[in-house]
This record gives sequence, C-alpha cells and structure tokens, in this order.
Amino acid sequence: MENVDQYMQLVTDFAIKYGPRVLGALVVLIVGMWIIKQVVKGLKRALKNKAVDATLEAFLGSLASWILYILLFISVGSMLGIATTSFVALLGAGGLAVGLALQGSLSNFAGGVLILLFKPYKVGDRIETMGRTGMVTDIRIFHTTMVTLDRKTVILPNGPIMNADVVNYMKEGVLRVDLVVGISYDSDVQAARNLMLDVMHNHPKVLKDPEPVVVVIELADSSVNLGVRPHCKPEDYAAVYVEVLESCKQALDQGGITIPFPQMDVHLDQLKVKD
Repeated sequence: MENVDQYMQLVTDFAIKYGPRVLGALVVLIVGMWIIKQVVKGLKRALKNKAVDATLEAFLGSLASWILYILLFISVGSMLGIATTSFVALLGAGGLAVGLALQGSLSNFAGGVLILLFKPYKVGDRIETMGRTGMVTDIRIFHTTMVTLDRKTVILPNGPIMNADVVNYMKEGVLRVDLVVGISYDSDVQAARNLMLDVMHNHPKVLKDPEPVVVVIELADSSVNLGVRPHCKPEDYAAVYVEVLESCKQALDQGGITIPFPQMDVHLDQLKVKD
C-alpha cells in the first residue's frame, strides 16, 4: 500500500510539474497545425490567382508545409524541455552536406522554379536555346523536354537554360519569314517585286498586317538578291516558307524573270609572239 502511495505521489508531482508544459505544447501543436494548413491553402490560392503552373504550385505548397511543420515541431520540443540546439545544428549540417553534394541538381531546381514562375516559355512554344530548336512538350522542376524539327526528343537541364539565351518564336504571335531570291542583273527589279508581292498577297497563310515586302538586300556577284518578307502565325512558319518560295519561283518563270546560277566571265588577251 505504501508503494502505491509513493507511485501516486510521483505521478501527482510529475503532473503538477510537467502537466501545464505538456498541455501548453499540445495546444501549440494543434493550433500550429491548423494555422499551417490555412497558410498553405492561402499560398496555393495566391499562386493559382497568379496563374502559376500547377506543378510549381503543388511543389511550393509541399515545400512550405514541410518547412512550417519542422519549425512547429522544434518549437513544441523546446516547450517540452527537449534540447533542440543540437538538432538544429545537425539539421543545418545535413542541409549543407546535401547542398554541396547536389549543387547541379539544386541549380536545375532553382532554374525550374524560375521558369515555372516567370514563364519565359510554356508547353507548346517553339524555342531556341543551348544550340537546340524545337517545341517544348514538358516542363518539370529539374528539366525541360522539347522535340526538335527532325523529331528528336531532347531533355535539357533547367539550370543551364536560365543562364543561356532563350529565343521564343511564339511569344509575339507573329513571325517574319526571311526568304532570299536572286534575279539576274538584266531582269526588271520592279516587275520581279510585283510578281512576288502578288504571290504573298494571294497566299492564305500570309498575314495582311504587317504587309509583306520585297526589298533589294544585296548586289551579289551573279545576281541581284531580293529579300522576300511575308509574316505569318508561328504555327504556319514552315508551310509559308516552302510554299511561298516555290510559288515565287513559278511566278518569276512565268513572268520571264531569270533566276541566275553562279557564273564567271573569263577574258583572254591574245599575246603576240615575236619570231
């Protein structure tokens, strides 16, 4: 009976000494978890209102949740009298070690976040970067996938992309097609210009605004080179390029305009040989 009284006394002393602390820590834990859920919901709502990519929205929500939960558990442990200093130091050292080991991956991660946040390009855009040109088919946190014009799938790390030049052919919604057509020096430049302007005006995929133009860009060795400049939608670029070029050739042939090939005139001087 005496032992039971001693145990009850120990339990009572423990409850008096640690009860308020445990109760306070439990309240902080419950309230903290509720606040974290509301903060994460608010963050996701804000990201959705800013039209942030769904992949980035989910990732940032999870990252914020993990960070807040770690801070909450450290706070609760400190309230319970647990020495959290060594835990924080260990966590910092582990984070440093992981950061050093994954420098390349962290660079790609940071690049992916910036790409998804600032949107220099999106899925479906045709871009040129790091010596590659193709259509973007997927954007992930660590890499971007594109399909080149010759149907090759290329996976590029996001870190180097953000440090390189990126040409987005779709951003403005209009592309200028640059064609060069050479005519002979004997041909009428204005007649050739009118023929090719008619071709572009009659092509269904060539835009009326901006207007197509034909200008002299070079007086070459064997030809007068004309720059043919139609504008089109980005998705029509390849069709406009080949169809307008072919139609210009046919129109010039029908109009009697000569398209020369490289040639060289050689002048021979007769040498008189003395007997």
